[in-house]
Amino acid sequence: MAETGTTLNGQHQSAHAPGAPLGAAAAPVVTAPPGAGPVTTAPVTAPAPETRLPSVLIATRHGESTANVEFQLAEAAGALSVPISCRDADIPLSLHGRQQAQALGRWWAGLPSADRPRSVWCSPYVRTAETARIALAQAAGLGAVPVSLPVRYDERLRDRELGVLEMLPKAAIEAKHPEEAARRRKMGELYYRPPGGESWADVALRVRSLLRDLCAEEAGRPVLLVAHDCTVLMLRYALDRLTEAQLTALEPVRNCSTSLWRAADGRLRPAHWNETGHLAAD
Repeated sequence: MAETGTTLNGQHQSAHAPGAPLGAAAAPVVTAPPGAGPVTTAPVTAPAPETRLPSVLIATRHGESTANVEFQLAEAAGALSVPISCRDADIPLSLHGRQQAQALGRWWAGLPSADRPRSVWCSPYVRTAETARIALAQAAGLGAVPVSLPVRYDERLRDRELGVLEMLPKAAIEAKHPEEAARRRKMGELYYRPPGGESWADVALRVRSLLRDLCAEEAGRPVLLVAHDCTVLMLRYALDRLTEAQLTALEPVRNCSTSLWRAADGRLRPAHWNETGHLAAD
């Protein structure tokens, strides 16, 4: 069976026969009749891999969550704990976060028809699911998208897992895990993996996996991703081929910001990043 493949931002992803060099085309088998002279064959040129990309890819971080509020208060006070007892996956939006999700839905409805997402991929966490649901209801209420538009939940879009550092403010990490705080500073955020948790590079691996599936299934369609600050950062890291220095120089991804890439010349190319103008009135 012929191999299949896709191109993700200029890098061809394919399966190949065991033992065959990557990118090599199979040589044809030619048998000469008895007594015939040497057989000359024309070189075989493998067809160019098909580029399968969404026409537009839009990524947003969830609206402000109740944990975002509690951590801001804790950081300002130098507190060693936050009053959160539920799982990270179960943290909901704040009232302001729900308002931000509504503003995102109005922005969605105001896009040109060709750019308006007809497909939504979302982290299964409560705060992202609420953001997607509220934004979709707002856009549908304005007649921009079908009210029955499905939302696909994918665990690869979940937030970074922090292991032993989960739900700890900065002051608490320095006080309770000074050796981890020092190791984090030495290794840098891209490669530091807390015990029981993930590094940014770990998140990048699952984001790249998701992109391959998304490109295969959503070719030619505008798509919205609803995720978290780290997953949106890793999306840009992968699509824009950033260096570690370029990545760490970026500002944090803002709640309900929009980042947009367009398919052009076989790649998803950035159009805008971390924009929040649509939230100005909220």
